[in-house]
Amino acid sequence: MQVTLDVRRFNPEDANPKPYRKTYTVEAEDYFTVLDALIQVREYQDPTLALRCSCRASICGSCAMRINGHAKLACKTKLTSVMDAQGNVRVEPAGNMPVVKDLIVDMKPFWDKVRAVDPWLQPEGPEPEGEYLAPNEAMLHLTGVMSCIMCGICVSDCTVLEVDSNFLGPAALAKAYRFVGDPRDGANVARLKKLNEYGGMWDCTRCYECVQVCPKGVAPMDRIMALRDKAITAGFTGTTGARHAEVFAASIKHTGWLNEFWLLPKTLGMFNPLSLPALLGALPIALRAVRHNKLPHMFHKPISGIQHVRRIFDKVEAPK
Repeated sequence: MQVTLDVRRFNPEDANPKPYRKTYTVEAEDYFTVLDALIQVREYQDPTLALRCSCRASICGSCAMRINGHAKLACKTKLTSVMDAQGNVRVEPAGNMPVVKDLIVDMKPFWDKVRAVDPWLQPEGPEPEGEYLAPNEAMLHLTGVMSCIMCGICVSDCTVLEVDSNFLGPAALAKAYRFVGDPRDGANVARLKKLNEYGGMWDCTRCYECVQVCPKGVAPMDRIMALRDKAITAGFTGTTGARHAEVFAASIKHTGWLNEFWLLPKTLGMFNPLSLPALLGALPIALRAVRHNKLPHMFHKPISGIQHVRRIFDKVEAPK
């Protein structure tokens, strides 16, 4: 079969380096992956094409790139699964990291964020004389997050990192959860306190992109949600994110409805002078909502069967 690769190129050594696109036509077999096709291009058509690859078995993660707009491992992605009816496939470097050349990106920002979460065990107390035997259930719970191969795919497609480079990102936060959830680690409170700050766990917008693109099923966003639960349980409830979660849940428990009218003021802190600028900043939006008859109601009557909703909350909130 014939496949056309639309590759985003970039050469920093050009006189005026700018990204540009170049197409290559490849005669491919049905079993070819995107990486197979790119290697064909590099070996037989254009030796200047730069890409990174190693294991070709979805283990090293080095061939991460965007294919048709979403980050994937090129060695794991069959051409037949991504090409359109005309045999076209669009290939670009991974996002949210500086491009070195063509499909190669600088992973330094990725590794800096991983290092920022102290990705090593910090046991509490003196060193044990013998082996520390962790409960089997606890370690089985962590096998999913330990499957991460540090490919950077989740970082590439993180929508928060596109607008705020201070965000730790899904890979680093998933790695942080790996140690917060480890019974051998004794620095949970310190870790959660650090992750509770700006750029940490509360900056995730829950877009599910990292869950969708992760090639190993790590589900970073789920780990971030678990970190939030642990932070609230540990008493870190003073942040905007923690208050938002609590106000959201309280509204559902009270009436079965999400009361959007009070969500913002209660999240920011109605009686907190520091929240006044943010509340005043929301007034233009509220006025536009009034003009278009879209302002949420201040009060909601409980839904029919609210007792069943409250019973669920009581069961979940009961001490274990």
